[in-house]
Amino acid sequence: MKKARIHAWPVRLTHWVNAVCMVCMFMSGWAIYNASPLFAFRFPAQLTVGGWLGGSLAWHFAFMWLLVINGLVYVLYSLVSRHFQRDFLPVTVQAVKRDLNDALHFRLAHEKGVYNAVQRLMYGLVLVAGALVVVSGVAIWKPIQLQALVALMGGYDRARYVHFAAMSAIGAFVVVHLALVLLVPKTLLPMITGGVRSNEKGKLEHE
Repeated sequence: MKKARIHAWPVRLTHWVNAVCMVCMFMSGWAIYNASPLFAFRFPAQLTVGGWLGGSLAWHFAFMWLLVINGLVYVLYSLVSRHFQRDFLPVTVQAVKRDLNDALHFRLAHEKGVYNAVQRLMYGLVLVAGALVVVSGVAIWKPIQLQALVALMGGYDRARYVHFAAMSAIGAFVVVHLALVLLVPKTLLPMITGGVRSNEKGKLEHE
């Protein structure tokens, strides 16, 4: 019986590197936000890293580069291996409506290595949010050198709101992602071991 990996090792490696980076980016970003809040709230100091603005910026920039490099590796691998086309396409309005309705009525089947239409849409949107958070973050970081980019975003202050909105979208994705893992824990092991997928009648197994 011919078998194939559910998650290839580059996908698993970039997934876990991304997870570590996102934790550090959120915690350092919240500390930076607290230094100059956009809204009438601050994040608890216990959920931040860096200790002070300079330290938090150092954490943020260090993991920013690792996150960008990791993201580029993932995108390049996904394009070359056709991971995007095979696992995340196509996404149609009809399929999203159907799978969302099934999910809300707890009728949606969960198979390891198979992404439903709602998951495909969410992964696509989070990639867009990831690109937006990087672009807006760079604009905030170098507002003088990248005046054209800042202007494109409507100015420095608006770029900060764009950055916060993109960060919030990614945070919402992470919350939903973790909730789905808790609801369907069998999907976690293949992301660690790679798992195997049998080609016979779509049967899925894991090591």
